[in-house]
Amino acid sequence: MAMKKMLFIYNPHSGKGLIKNNLFDIINIFTEGGYEVTAYPTLASDGAYKMIISSAQEYDLAAVSGGDGTLSQAVNALMQLPVKVPLGYIPSGSTNDFASSMSISKKMTEAAQDIVGGVYYEYDVGRFNADRFFVYVAAFGMFTDIAYETPQDKKNMFGHAAYIAEALKRLSQGAYRGVDMTVEHDGKSESGNFLIGLVSNSSSIAGMKFLVSDSVFFDDGLFEVTMVRTPSNPIELQQVLNDTIINRLNTKHFLTFKTSKVTFRSEEPIPWTLDGESGGSHTFASAENCRRAIKLVIKPDEKTDQQKMIDHIMGVNELDEENLVNRFAETAKKDTDEITE
Repeated sequence: MAMKKMLFIYNPHSGKGLIKNNLFDIINIFTEGGYEVTAYPTLASDGAYKMIISSAQEYDLAAVSGGDGTLSQAVNALMQLPVKVPLGYIPSGSTNDFASSMSISKKMTEAAQDIVGGVYYEYDVGRFNADRFFVYVAAFGMFTDIAYETPQDKKNMFGHAAYIAEALKRLSQGAYRGVDMTVEHDGKSESGNFLIGLVSNSSSIAGMKFLVSDSVFFDDGLFEVTMVRTPSNPIELQQVLNDTIINRLNTKHFLTFKTSKVTFRSEEPIPWTLDGESGGSHTFASAENCRRAIKLVIKPDEKTDQQKMIDHIMGVNELDEENLVNRFAETAKKDTDEITE
């Protein structure tokens, strides 16, 4: 019986470079799990992207180890390929929001074992302005640039505490300025001045649960959108902070909704971040949910059980929109015929 082939890409500098201490054990776990492993260290900032684009289709599984930036590269590359190459992830960054959301072990050898014994889970990916993709968040406004402006050595040393420290430092300087923005979704439009805007598919952003909806499903085709209105005075700012800390997002200070597509318009170019990396400045930005766009390999849990049950009810292995539409059309016709009879 031929061994399955795995492409394993790792960032040797991510986090505290822990991959160096775990590399032998990880490859051994993969090999004992029945994979012939090709290991590739990223030598440049876009190394993971280029390697997946050029080679991933030759393998049964692509696995990556690094921070959220490495993962984002991998997903952006996979979205360019004509086939769904399964993706495994071993987190080694300083915060690892995606791993927290998907219950992926922070212990690297455990994460590797879970890939070997894992199941498929089809995960929603965000398309940003038609040509880029994000895994778990697209954001604008105050603090959203912290993830890529915080020095790497501080992130390595303090983890997500480095993000919080930077945010508090900015607040203590007393300088906060909102963004005039028009938001459109599902036939609705609202204009206002906003301090922060998040389009997410995550239960954790920058290591924190703040500003994230409680009911997040990662394969439902919907984003959770949270926008913070700019406080008009220090008292309002304190109220916003208090609401944020206890995750109370239903007050007048917030605009929240779920949607499959949202657009943002502004007079001045607004800087965006995608998964903690710079997304450029734009006067127009759109975020569209690509439902179940990538096939993750993760440890079985309630998320995978839920998807498996839905797939079983629908009678399909991989849900695609055309298949769903045809099935619902057949059911509707059958119901109509029975009523007519």
